[in-house]
Amino acid sequence: MSTVKAFQNNPFQENTYIAYDETGQCAIIDPGMESATEQNTVVNFIKNNKLKPVLLLNTHCHIDHILGNKFVFEMYGLKPQFHKGELPLLEAGIAYAPQFGMRYDPSPVPDVFLEEEGSISFGNTTFKFIFAPGHSPAHLCFYNQAANYVIAGDVLFRGSIGRTDLPGGDFKTLIDNIEQKILTLPNDCTIYPGHGPETNIGFEKQHNPFLT
Repeated sequence: MSTVKAFQNNPFQENTYIAYDETGQCAIIDPGMESATEQNTVVNFIKNNKLKPVLLLNTHCHIDHILGNKFVFEMYGLKPQFHKGELPLLEAGIAYAPQFGMRYDPSPVPDVFLEEEGSISFGNTTFKFIFAPGHSPAHLCFYNQAANYVIAGDVLFRGSIGRTDLPGGDFKTLIDNIEQKILTLPNDCTIYPGHGPETNIGFEKQHNPFLT
């Protein structure tokens, strides 16, 4: 069964995730590691659990979610995969990082882009794509139906939603996507968000002020 481990990284306290299963293969999702300490924490977890990284995925390409892309590429030979609509954000990262005082080694560009629909697999684990723009132009969430969790990036948080005031953001688009594509998942489906603690669909239906 697929397991998820979270690491909080960089000044934005972004959640980097490692998803892995009994095969020992793993996917690194939204690597936000900025410092050597943050990089070492992730590498040590992979090493200590004898994991083999085979995928690097980005839900979207805001700077706090891609800071570690280059590091993961150099360490494990993995290029990121994301929807091609996020490419302008990836390219803008070089300009954004200094504004926040962050060190950013530019990310490699994907060889393979992810589609709006479909899935990607590693080991015995499959992620179904949920295309949910609104926070960013081509944001994808990764839904593991078998293990009943979704890696939601910056679409939906515990008690909140992704901000929509950044380039490519749109409030109505985000709300529509959350209601039509995320809240239709099972109530006990765990949400692993891009920031803050995990939550679940049922809790957000009842308590999220943006959705009630």
